[in-house]
Amino acid sequence: MKTKLHYHQYGTGPRVILAFHGYGQSASHWRGMAAALGPAVTLYALDLFYHGQSRLAKADAPLTKKRLGELLAGFMTEHGIDRCGLLAFSMGAKFALTVVEQLPARVEQVWLIAPDGIRTQFWYSLATYPPWMRGVLGRAVLRPQRLLRFIDVLAQRRLIDSGLVRFAQWQLDSREKRLRVYCSWTGFRHLVFELKKLAAGLNRRPTPVTFFLGRYDRVIPHAGLQEFIASLTNTRTVLLEAGHAGLLHDVAAYVRRHPQDVQW
Repeated sequence: MKTKLHYHQYGTGPRVILAFHGYGQSASHWRGMAAALGPAVTLYALDLFYHGQSRLAKADAPLTKKRLGELLAGFMTEHGIDRCGLLAFSMGAKFALTVVEQLPARVEQVWLIAPDGIRTQFWYSLATYPPWMRGVLGRAVLRPQRLLRFIDVLAQRRLIDSGLVRFAQWQLDSREKRLRVYCSWTGFRHLVFELKKLAAGLNRRPTPVTFFLGRYDRVIPHAGLQEFIASLTNTRTVLLEAGHAGLLHDVAAYVRRHPQDVQW
């Protein structure tokens, strides 16, 4: 099987955007945003690996930033894209930030919606970095009861937010979902960034970066991103009255209400 980057194209406008969806989603989740951005935009929405129809030739080997950068550079060359904007939600930010790091000269601006990959979440680290914990997660694909009981204990002791408990339970309620959790968490574990180096690269140009964050987001809390945001010289933050799951819809609604803020 060959590596394949599946995508949907929305629009044919002169301003090009690459969009990367969040965990458990697919390229089709950008349809509403593409409509909100209007006719001046061509939006290429890519399926992340282990989601939709994108495929890795070596699905069991962790994806490196160098390899991902090569794949995305090839995609851009194939579609005649010299420079573009980046749009990413949650886990998709790991892909967008890889482009920023690996292909900085090709990035015009960045929109990050509740981005993962900036502040490492404790539970993500626990599940992906210690080899023994990866084994626990792997076994949970077939027998999730022990992991679910462990999560319940953490909730009872108030060591984890109740909203995160519900999110975890929803993501573990079928074998297909559990396999996607395992593949995504372990397959993307090398997509991590040195934040000072990342900020320096963005500031050198300086590349405009817009953050859309949810005031009630428990998956990617906005407070944990403030230090990185403060290190950027060309940035703005839009804080919406929203949680994590519905944030894409809320951002699209914001764009419709504030078209003057769309400067792709």
